[in-house]
Amino acid sequence: MIIRSVLVLGGSGFIGRHVVRQLVARGLAVRVPARSRERAKNLILLPTVDLVEADIGDDATLRRLVRSSDAVVNLVGILHGDFERTHVELPRRIVAACKQAGVRRFVHLSALKAAVDAPSAYLRSKARAEMLIRDAQDERFQTTILQPSVIFGHEDRFLNLFADLARMLPAIALASPQARFQPLHVDDVARAAVAALDDPRTFGQTYQLCGPRVYTLRELVEYVVRTLGLRRPVIGLNRTLSMLQARILEHLPGTLMTRDNVLSMQVDNVCDCAFPEVFGFAPAPMEAVVPVYIAGVTPRLRYRWFRFRARR
Repeated sequence: MIIRSVLVLGGSGFIGRHVVRQLVARGLAVRVPARSRERAKNLILLPTVDLVEADIGDDATLRRLVRSSDAVVNLVGILHGDFERTHVELPRRIVAACKQAGVRRFVHLSALKAAVDAPSAYLRSKARAEMLIRDAQDERFQTTILQPSVIFGHEDRFLNLFADLARMLPAIALASPQARFQPLHVDDVARAAVAALDDPRTFGQTYQLCGPRVYTLRELVEYVVRTLGLRRPVIGLNRTLSMLQARILEHLPGTLMTRDNVLSMQVDNVCDCAFPEVFGFAPAPMEAVVPVYIAGVTPRLRYRWFRFRARR
């Protein structure tokens, strides 16, 4: 299968920007639809990127975008809002458009621990999308599903959120402090998505993606606080208080947390297996990356990151 052009849905987002840059580095033509060119202006200068103002919620527009591509990567996802529309209906429409246009390759970003019987609507919606994608798989339409744990990196909305709270507040009241995660660097998610595109070994497969170490949410927040050189008590909330906190926060501007997020954290967000060897690299440890963007870049921290990358 020869791939020269890739349509990246969600390419202007946190994960998408990293995927697009790695596709460009491979010399591929990349089309990125965005509702506003201003939102994705950091991609405009990349040499093989075609940034298109488009609404992928419109079927005719989506079909037109898909027709000009050899492969499609779907990175669109939300933590709050209409999961049915974003996580189920959009993948259904993408699959239909791909099949109609004869596009033979589709890589889809799902979520770790997606399951039809999961406690949260978020995880159930991700599982329903996986089911319809697997059902569409055949010899003329090859799919790969990636299931990452929580993703960190510069401009993430996870560790950066706790860093902001630690800077502003004298103490942090933490919902679900014993929830377990296996954080993965955004560059590694992007590398896996790009590597999967033209590797026949990944066709029809689903891969769990995790970093090298498991942390509780309390451990992650305490690590961020230490990295900032601050002292902030982390006060763990029980399930009742966690849901109460989420009920309040979901009605505030910005929607920092919802009750559905708390329900998602009832399931350990950790992998059942090692990082897939098929991708040919080891995931970055959080400690080699996070200080660079949480505490600010210093020559010593930059050297630590470059030294780790050089070992790959």
